[in-house]
Amino acid sequence: MTFKAYLIQQKDDKIVSDFVDMDESGLDPGEVTIRVAYSSVNYKDALAATGAGRIIRRYPCIGGIDLAGTVISSTDPRFAAGDAVIATSYDIGVARHGGYAEIARVPADWALKLPTGLSLKEAMALGTAGFTAGLAIVRMEENGLKPGNGPVVVSGASGGVGSLAIDMLARQGYQVVALTGKDAETDYLKGLGASEVMLRQSLDLAKIKPLGKELWAGAVDNLGGDVLAWMASTMKQGGTIASIGLAASMSLNTTVAPFILRGACLLGIDSGYIGEPYRSGVWQRLGADLKPRHLAETMRTIAFADLPAVFDDFIQGRAHGRIVVEVAA
Repeated sequence: MTFKAYLIQQKDDKIVSDFVDMDESGLDPGEVTIRVAYSSVNYKDALAATGAGRIIRRYPCIGGIDLAGTVISSTDPRFAAGDAVIATSYDIGVARHGGYAEIARVPADWALKLPTGLSLKEAMALGTAGFTAGLAIVRMEENGLKPGNGPVVVSGASGGVGSLAIDMLARQGYQVVALTGKDAETDYLKGLGASEVMLRQSLDLAKIKPLGKELWAGAVDNLGGDVLAWMASTMKQGGTIASIGLAASMSLNTTVAPFILRGACLLGIDSGYIGEPYRSGVWQRLGADLKPRHLAETMRTIAFADLPAVFDDFIQGRAHGRIVVEVAA
């Protein structure tokens, strides 16, 4: 059986990505074969498809780190033909063929039955971005974060992870402050539940004190670099930071002062490879108390054929919310 796929290849040291017809025999080994209904677009997907980042670890590779669909066949007893399933992260779309294809095959340990409370499309509106935001909140709560502790700041607020984190936190009763470089997104972010919107341009990141004014009980950081250093210096006593991304920088120039004098904690959020029981537990909450109230407003659905046109928005920092790809709904 042939099917349509968006294949990323390396030719003459250049990355070339395009739609191709493939045969099931070309898929990677795995126990669960899936008819893909939806995928999504993440910053990582854009880096992989355009070659702007060294994301792909083997060529050729079908892109798409997220997928949702229906089981065609399974050699693992946990799954049966007709089951609605999702698979996100691990090596999907970077070292194994991913979700930008009408048919996918994954190891059974990487698949989850569709959580109660979510449709396949909603699961992809969340995707890796939503799972990352949810995992960050779960980890911070385990570290003692509660709504009564004080405000939580979210950087990269208008992006996929940031938008969803704001919505989830606000639903849980947190006072959320959105940190963004885009003044035009103010109304959108307040509509998601942010009580305040701070412009990144208002920060003097050239003069970060080892200990600044105590502002935040929690922080979700998508940027890294000086913004993360500023967050650390302005944490309240016992505050907790979830480090999620490096959209601004991989570097972190800070001091130990916030960590040894204020007891601040810096939590690394590994949404890529964290396994059970965390993975299914977070997804269950994403279908329940962590399900964003404004999920429909944060997502845009595109046809499979329109996929290549959206990657540049992510590379250029113009992406807004979440993009769901209708592969074969």
